[in-house]
This record gives sequence, C-alpha cells and structure tokens, in this order.
Amino acid sequence: MSSERWAVAHIFASHNNVIITVTDATGAETIAKCSGGMVVRAQREESRPHAAMLAANQVADTLKERGIGQVQVRLRGAGGKRGGNPGPGAQAAIRALTRAGILITRIDDVTPIPHDGGKPKGGRRGRRG
Repeated sequence: MSSERWAVAHIFASHNNVIITVTDATGAETIAKCSGGMVVRAQREESRPHAAMLAANQVADTLKERGIGQVQVRLRGAGGKRGGNPGPGAQAAIRALTRAGILITRIDDVTPIPHDGGKPKGGRRGRRG
C-alpha cells in the first residue's frame, strides 16, 4: 500500500436497512457513519440500493475531508438463524464507494454463521398461520 491513509468500512446490510460505519484500523475510533434511514424519508426505502448509494456517498465525502483514500470493506449480513445473505444494498454501497474515488483494497464477508443453529421461532408446534 502507498503512504495514503486507510480505514475499515463496516457495511451491515440487512433486508430492512443498510448501516455503514468507518473506523480506524483498530476499530476503536469511529470516523464516519451513515444509514439508509438517515438519507431517505420513507421507512420502506431504507434497505433499497438507492439509499445505500446515498449513504455511501455521504461517508465517502467525510473520508475525503479527513484525507482517507483507501478502505478495507467488512461486509455483514443479518446472520445467525435469520439467514446469511446480505441485503440488497450491499453491492450498491460498495459500488458507490468505488465511484466516489475511494480505493477498496479488500472485501471480507464477516456474516456470523451458526455452527450449532439457534432454536427457531414458534415453540413445539411451529409457526402456524
């Protein structure tokens, strides 16, 4: 890597919202954060790719002000017993960061994976209805 400053972008993309948090390398200091609900008015639009793109652009502007040009992306879906696929805004957020001029050096999927499985909802007879 060059001498340019870098950070870690944590993108949590569920099926209801997209949350982008940028921290330093240790994760101790938050540099920027934005979510889908902060950039759109309607609650139903929080998880959509357009909201993720707007949130990523807002984060990219903050990064440029601070002189950070490189990020490592840690992508996280809902995980656990809720399913491991990231929501629809994950790809849009990564694409928007790249288009804004932020160099992405690495993309890791850090979605929690159950090794034992949690107890599903619904009790003994399951969810009926």
